[in-house]
Amino acid sequence: MTKKKVLLCFGTRPEAIKFAPILREMQRRDDTAVKVCVTAQHREMLDQVLDFFSIRPEYDLDVMRPNQSLYDTTSGILKGLEKVYQEFAPDHVVVQGDTTTAFVGALAAFYKKIRVAHVEAGLRSSDLYSPFPEEANRILISRLANDHFTPTQKASDNLKAEGVIDNVHMVGNSVIDALFLTLSIIKEKRLDNIYEKELPIACGGKRIVLVTGHRRESFGEPFKQICYALREIASSASDVEIIYPVHLNPNVRKPVFEILKDIKNVHLIEPLDYPRFVWLMSRSHIVLTDSGGVQEEAPSLGKPVLVMRDVTERTEGIEAGSAILVGTRSDKIIGDTSRLLSDNFLYERMSKLANPYGDGKTSMRIADIMSR
Repeated sequence: MTKKKVLLCFGTRPEAIKFAPILREMQRRDDTAVKVCVTAQHREMLDQVLDFFSIRPEYDLDVMRPNQSLYDTTSGILKGLEKVYQEFAPDHVVVQGDTTTAFVGALAAFYKKIRVAHVEAGLRSSDLYSPFPEEANRILISRLANDHFTPTQKASDNLKAEGVIDNVHMVGNSVIDALFLTLSIIKEKRLDNIYEKELPIACGGKRIVLVTGHRRESFGEPFKQICYALREIASSASDVEIIYPVHLNPNVRKPVFEILKDIKNVHLIEPLDYPRFVWLMSRSHIVLTDSGGVQEEAPSLGKPVLVMRDVTERTEGIEAGSAILVGTRSDKIIGDTSRLLSDNFLYERMSKLANPYGDGKTSMRIADIMSR
């Protein structure tokens, strides 16, 4: 039997997380020969995930450079993939989401007339410049892809509205598969004992407000507004501990440390690797974030989400009621966070809703379709 040759192409931590369970599922299949190419668009954070999930890439472009621009990243990935595709000659290239790696991976495959499968297809914010450049990337990938694996019905409807009808498969989001896989590995290896010693503040009995923020469209005044809101929340809610793993980007760190340092119940910590972050999220009371992945993951852990963005392409959580879009204005963030901390009925309702993004079986569905 001739095996179908499949190449998974990714370069950032979120992509690696969402590909980890898909790779495991494909490796179980006798009819599939699967290899991994990482671009290392983000080197250090990517490597943490590769190590945790025991992923050993066959190809590593290692394109990350200090102060790299989108021009640098795009051209470096494109030239590197030309050689990889020529050597492996895959039948299918699989990309995920909306990164520069995903877009260029699809473009390079198109140049070689290789079929492209797009995982997490169909997300739209309807604003070409927000998130930037992700909204443009995912629209362009949809014009190049042959198979579209959508996480929700709304994502499928978005593609249909754009005239993309053939080979659209609603499969859920593999980030939920990755979340459950991560929790099982933490339990199996008893890593929670280590994490409790590293972050004892998360085990002190007070409610934890977990914060993540990094989006470039919030740089400047919006980030200051977020920080002012967190300062006020910390001041008015002494029974909570705010834990904020601060992104390494100077545009994030500068306002965060200027406004929030030396506040007793605000804990500014260095970025966490994925398993530690999942563990911390599982111990949190609520989550404030501008991250797409966190919006998807937190509802499966029963954690209400406040989305600190003006627009989100992940509207299913908003519509289902497991998330609230609070934007970046301090008064809105303060108001909705305070309400969620004080209104037990609202909290219970949000925390018990089913996750609209997946049931943990997405990887199996994708592998089944790819093996046809």
